[in-house]
Amino acid sequence: MTHDRVRRGLSAVFVAACAAAVLLALVPLALILFFVIKQGVQALNLDLFTQMPKPAGEAGGGMRNAFVGTLIMTGLASLFAVPIGIMSGVYMSEYKGTRLALVVRFAADTLNGVPSIVIGIFAYGIAVLPFRHFSALAGGFALGIMMIPIVARTTEELLLLVPDTMREGALALGATRARAVFSVIVPAALPGIVTGVVLALARIAGETAPLLFTALNNQFFSTNLLQPIASTTVQIYNYATSASEDWIRQAWAAALVLVMFVFACSLAARFVTARVQRLRG
Repeated sequence: MTHDRVRRGLSAVFVAACAAAVLLALVPLALILFFVIKQGVQALNLDLFTQMPKPAGEAGGGMRNAFVGTLIMTGLASLFAVPIGIMSGVYMSEYKGTRLALVVRFAADTLNGVPSIVIGIFAYGIAVLPFRHFSALAGGFALGIMMIPIVARTTEELLLLVPDTMREGALALGATRARAVFSVIVPAALPGIVTGVVLALARIAGETAPLLFTALNNQFFSTNLLQPIASTTVQIYNYATSASEDWIRQAWAAALVLVMFVFACSLAARFVTARVQRLRG
């Protein structure tokens, strides 16, 4: 009886410590969300999405150019990073014991920990200096580099969770290894892969440093991929450090939009995963 009481007491203490740790982790997040919502909702209106910026000191205006620029660059990053990331993940899972797979895995883990400003400098040397001008393509390239390791490692981990019996069954029916992977293994892990891609998009949507070195910024509306283009994060930085109170309010509103975008991406990822699993089950 004494041992049982001690065991139950230790278990209760451990559960209480875990609950306290969870609360300590949630409190800063809740405070940040509360503060951003409180400050941003005051300037959140339709003009923020439909109007162009006005000069400092003039009331009104919006950040239409920045939102469009962010969508363009995240789209370019996805086109560049998603195929490379998925193929890398497939290789690491299918040839996990080879030396090249170990090198790729190590490179992905290392790249995932590299500061974004270093990636921005690298993209500046590769995609800006040779062409002697900033561009949306350079910004998409920098963001794509940040997406690749996230997509690659997520794909690898999810493919490794697929039972080997599915692969063996496809091979037993006469399918080649490539056909077995892309017609059986990848579709089985597709919900998780989609989740990883969506979360990678949420990760790069809030980056500023790489875009300062590649896309720069543009106070005007532009969809030219070969010219500097506006982005939400850089414009938030410029507005937040200005002396204009109206610009500062718009910066808070745009920050709230980014937070809501990340939140929506997380919900969408969970919804897609649950939906596909329900259809299969």
